[in-house]
Amino acid sequence: MEKEKKLSVIVPVYNEEKTLSRIIEKVQKSSLNIEKEIIVVNDASKDGSKEIILDLLKKYDNIKYFEHEKNMGKGAAIRTGLKNLDGDFVVIQDGDLEYNPEDFERLLEPILAGKSDVVYGSRMKGKISGYQIPSHYYGNLFLSYITRILYNKNVTDMETCYKMMKKEVAESLNLKSNRFNVEPEITAKIIKKGYRLIEIPINYNSRSFLEGKKITWKDGLSAMATLLKYRFFD
Repeated sequence: MEKEKKLSVIVPVYNEEKTLSRIIEKVQKSSLNIEKEIIVVNDASKDGSKEIILDLLKKYDNIKYFEHEKNMGKGAAIRTGLKNLDGDFVVIQDGDLEYNPEDFERLLEPILAGKSDVVYGSRMKGKISGYQIPSHYYGNLFLSYITRILYNKNVTDMETCYKMMKKEVAESLNLKSNRFNVEPEITAKIIKKGYRLIEIPINYNSRSFLEGKKITWKDGLSAMATLLKYRFFD
């Protein structure tokens, strides 16, 4: 009998006490025809995130919990998650409410159908609501444009959190980045390795810095440097 397929959802967490419980509930309730495991990686949060996670562990038996002794960044949290997954497919879920886990089914469908190895949820093809940060919007457009120029691949939202992929794809990437520059590293390596990548539209509810937004213009510069690094020097 063929083993039942499973999706591993990696949730990097840093100071997300206001939204963490709600997003985990949304992940649990998301429509999928396959089993889910949720891998929560607490990146040394200083708020009440750990206590919330411990309560969730009592409620659900499909959550794995790992924590860093010191804050290392989103990339480091993702790498910890990748080392501890059992699923056949992998997706990243931020600990806030900007992305909707109901999109998981649509993201996974082309992979299950054998049409792709990786599916990106593109905010640029969908609807963006919430607090608008022009520098983030145009910065994402610019970085995606640079990605298309450098890697000759039509990608509209290189920085999207929703990157659904086969387990073997994720494991082959050998990620090195510790911070937000993990996003361009993932994209660069997926394209260079020749994996089949497609995008589908998703809706996105942007939050403000007061609501917990963490990425800044410095991360944009780091993303640019990472794209150049993996195109010419790695």
